Amino acid sequence: MAVAFARTVILYALIIIGIRLMGKKQVGELEPTELVFAMLISDLAAVPMQDFGIPLLFGMVPIIALLSITMILSVLSLKSIRFRNLICGRPSVVMEHGSILQDELSKNRFTVDELLEELRLQGVTDLSTVKYAILENSGRLSVMLYANQQPVTPAQMQLPVEDEGLPLIIISGGRVLRENLKQRNLDQKWLQKQLAEHNQTSPSEVFLLTVDESGSTYYVPKELGCP
Repeated sequence: MAVAFARTVILYALIIIGIRLMGKKQVGELEPTELVFAMLISDLAAVPMQDFGIPLLFGMVPIIALLSITMILSVLSLKSIRFRNLICGRPSVVMEHGSILQDELSKNRFTVDELLEELRLQGVTDLSTVKYAILENSGRLSVMLYANQQPVTPAQMQLPVEDEGLPLIIISGGRVLRENLKQRNLDQKWLQKQLAEHNQTSPSEVFLLTVDESGSTYYVPKELGCP
């Protein structure tokens, strides 16, 4: 049992070190510790389920050890900024005032082609408009444009606007979500009225119906032949 626990700790530490050495672009949207947990937990659970020669307790120990390590690291990361930087790393500025910081790209194993791809995905084609581009711990790129390159907001134009309400799904795939209907303080009579306005007689004919806080609705009918 002690050997299983020790091997789990060693493998966990080894994979974290490996991911940190590979750079942030390999991590994707997960922090290194979360990615390691996701990678290991499925394999650890699969082995004792498939191999009946392994005692169940021996299969449970690595999983419990992994969960314990993940919880401990989470608490330590919350308590200590230095420890959090050690485990998760720090955001890296890879562009500053329109210039590419080549050393930072190299440190994070991030190529120019990948940088340009991330910028294009955010609608940026002119590098001179970028004030800062920051490679986050999650591996995603945050882009800050110069103020004169950012879209103008209604507040800056002093235009009156109404905030959009959060839409709730009332009908999904022909099924009425009655909890959402109650949450909007609506009833069956309101629902029948909505159906009648769209020349429908039954919720089963509706693919999607949503309503937001202001009462605005969005309606999509079911296509013919769809279940």
